[in-house]
Amino acid sequence: MKKRLLSGMRPSGPLHLGHLVGVLNNWAKLQDEYECFFMVADWHAHMSEYENPTQLKKYTLDNVIDWVACGLDPKISTLFVQSHVAGHTELHLLLSNITPLGWLERCPTYKEQLREIKTRNLHTYGFLGYPVLQAADILLYKAKGVPVGQDQLAHLELTREILRRFQHIYKKEVFAEPQAILTATPKLLGIDRRKMSKSYNNFIALSDTPEEVRRKTARMITDPERIRKSDPGHPKICNVFSYYKTFCPEMEQQVRTWCTKAEAGCTECKQKLAQMLNETLAPIRERRKELTKHTSTVQDILNEGAKKAKAVAGETLAEVKKLIGLY
Repeated sequence: MKKRLLSGMRPSGPLHLGHLVGVLNNWAKLQDEYECFFMVADWHAHMSEYENPTQLKKYTLDNVIDWVACGLDPKISTLFVQSHVAGHTELHLLLSNITPLGWLERCPTYKEQLREIKTRNLHTYGFLGYPVLQAADILLYKAKGVPVGQDQLAHLELTREILRRFQHIYKKEVFAEPQAILTATPKLLGIDRRKMSKSYNNFIALSDTPEEVRRKTARMITDPERIRKSDPGHPKICNVFSYYKTFCPEMEQQVRTWCTKAEAGCTECKQKLAQMLNETLAPIRERRKELTKHTSTVQDILNEGAKKAKAVAGETLAEVKKLIGLY
């Protein structure tokens, strides 16, 4: 039997090229090796977007359209919405009862978010406890694998600490410790060379039209040291070059030569990149177009996924409740 995997994504905005190379391409590959549960993490999104949640429903559907358009197959993977499975919040509460407050207060991501995000009030009980909800998400399905980057390893270790404490208190091994599935993902910056972020609006969305891709690519910041077209460029510090390396690796050497020998200007280079990006996105756009016409099909996928997720979650909760003395 395949090992079970759980991963999720918050529906807080449109998906972009960073999601494609950082998450979705990897998810599509993992389907062949694991029994995959892919979750729209709307409870997690609500923890930070609770003051303005009006777009969550829209982005939930739109994100799943992108998932399927990028290769997730609902016939072999379970796609579902977190809030459609009540077991997530039930197990979250039960795990909250045994999780020491200090474990949450020292979480590096929690402290980082409080420092960096000033547009929303995150000094809430719910936001402090979101790692416990993450643990519940994973343990509810007894997932043995969790795709993460290096920056998320601390979250997974906290899940294991909560698991160990639970099993120490109740003297039974209910869960196997989930292991990280480390994925090497390209570091893709936004078109302004800052971290790609919905907050900065500095991304190329998977749903962008060809003209929008051309317009955004034309605005990309290139080599700041190359002032004139005749100046030799420095590919290592050029954001446009990093996109070529990610999306058109077969052209890497050619573009490096253009740049270092000043054989082409930055405007021409960005025009060629826009063409390549549009070729990459063309099949995704076609699949998105069909799925957008038939949103009822996408809803059916999520309804069926919720049934499968509820069945697995129900078995786990029944086992946990019996162990801790609840009917």
